[in-house]
Amino acid sequence: MNTTPFTSGLSDHAVTITRVADTQWHALDDDLVVGRGHAQHRPDGRLFVSIDAWHDTAFDRLAEAMLAQLPTPLYTVVDEADVELTAGWRRAGFTTLRREWEYVVPTDPQVTGLEALLPPPGVTIVPAGQTHEGPLRAVDRAIRDEVEATAGWQSMPAEVIPRPVGDTIVDPSKYAVAAAPDRYLGLIRVVTVIRPRIGLVAVRAGEQRRGIARALLAHALGRLHDSGFTEAWTEVHESNRAASALFEGVGARPMSSNLELVR
Repeated sequence: MNTTPFTSGLSDHAVTITRVADTQWHALDDDLVVGRGHAQHRPDGRLFVSIDAWHDTAFDRLAEAMLAQLPTPLYTVVDEADVELTAGWRRAGFTTLRREWEYVVPTDPQVTGLEALLPPPGVTIVPAGQTHEGPLRAVDRAIRDEVEATAGWQSMPAEVIPRPVGDTIVDPSKYAVAAAPDRYLGLIRVVTVIRPRIGLVAVRAGEQRRGIARALLAHALGRLHDSGFTEAWTEVHESNRAASALFEGVGARPMSSNLELVR
């Protein structure tokens, strides 16, 4: 790529910013890389940025260069305990959009208390990989429309905010569902890369308070436990008290909090 140096006017410190690829920037000090910036579109269509820098000057100049060359809005996620990183993004004009708590969730049914839990009458749990794609997409769309009409998607995990256009079910094989004879009533998505992560648990508005969400969670955690995983992870928006109560009710512990920032 044709790299064009970007030298900030913030100070006389000898840091030069070079865009080394469409989505990558380097901060150089006498040819030594003292910082890197990266931009990435998430599946929901939003553009997220990240910076790893040795010192504040490199961070600020990377941020200035990236913000000058990227369209807004821009987003980033930081560990709330990382005070220096959070301060850097605030200097760049980012503000807090949302806070999510990260929970570690036990999988052992004797710990969660879900060992003997059954779905409510007339409801069956269809395991991941055995769902039918049409009804799965229908329940996903219905739940999204219901949430958008009430609490809004700012109350949901950041990754499930709907794309501007297009599909919201990326991989149907990751979803287990709660099924009635004529339609699906709720769903749960679990993705395992390095560790299992529960990305979404949701139930149609008219079917809530029947124990369907707990049944879905019992199924997913039981499957993970049978596969040898002792813990799973999930994120819950701080305003979503029902989700917090669901996970804390099975022994989940909040471990940290993340801030999603926007400019």
